[in-house]
Amino acid sequence: MGWWQLNADTLARSRFVLSPFTETFASLKLLHAGTPAHPGERAWLRDHLPAYRARLAADPVTAQLVRAALGRYWTADFITPTPKDGETFEQVVARVRSADPATARADLTVSLPGPLPAALDRDDLPERAAALLDHVWTRTVRPYWDRRRRILEADVAARTARVSQGGWAAVLDSLRPGQTRWLGDNRLQVNLGEYPPREISGAELVFMPVTPKTGWVSWEDPDRYALVYACTGALTDPGARTVPASLSALLGRTRATILVLLASPMSTSQLVAVTGQALGTVGRHLRILLNAGLVERRRAGRSVLYSRSTAGETLLAAPRF
Repeated sequence: MGWWQLNADTLARSRFVLSPFTETFASLKLLHAGTPAHPGERAWLRDHLPAYRARLAADPVTAQLVRAALGRYWTADFITPTPKDGETFEQVVARVRSADPATARADLTVSLPGPLPAALDRDDLPERAAALLDHVWTRTVRPYWDRRRRILEADVAARTARVSQGGWAAVLDSLRPGQTRWLGDNRLQVNLGEYPPREISGAELVFMPVTPKTGWVSWEDPDRYALVYACTGALTDPGARTVPASLSALLGRTRATILVLLASPMSTSQLVAVTGQALGTVGRHLRILLNAGLVERRRAGRSVLYSRSTAGETLLAAPRF
């Protein structure tokens, strides 16, 4: 298994970061695989996969490049720079574009693995990779970014609250179930690969959620390390938040949906993003649920987070539901 050695200060300084570039790269991986994890991804692929495949069919070199870069066990480092907090997509993709061509070719021999195909022995690989990423961002991610960003914010809010409840170990174990795990002795398992451990004490450590069902690690040794993970499925996939018909009949469809979603703490704006309801509508339903004692609220920094109360949990667990 692959694991990172880090001291307590590094973990204490770690934080969650949202990145439009990371979301774009995750979307590129989903387009490349072409296999949806839930109905939401199936609809997105239906809308965007044909144009993506047509673009690669018209550009065989880039098609071969993306197949080589997205290796089975390893991704070419030059195409996945570690974004900094607050960096725009354009700023990060500029780093892809300016990568050294020789370094890009060397990275591809690792991700393949094996000798570089003759068709990829060229100096324009960084430019081609950047152009493809720009296509994915412009056509398939940017139109949805505001909603996706709120979904990612909801995930971060829920996990941040979990840190205060169960500590970092519980959060790290849940980022990529079966992949990430707190091993104790200042060791963080990041994947199941047989890779040498890395000492990252003193480095910047960030956790980056994405909406597609994927994940990876990246770093700019020795200063910055990132662990990318798929955010909570109930946020990204409408089918994962099944609302019992009897609960809808009792509370109304929207209030029942909100109660189901509040298994993890969420703010009003995050509920707006996930439900698609107007801010005033969500606020009104939250007040009704709060007055009924089915939800509770607390302040976390500048946000007010809502979650199910004990009474709300009991209602959902009732046999008739």
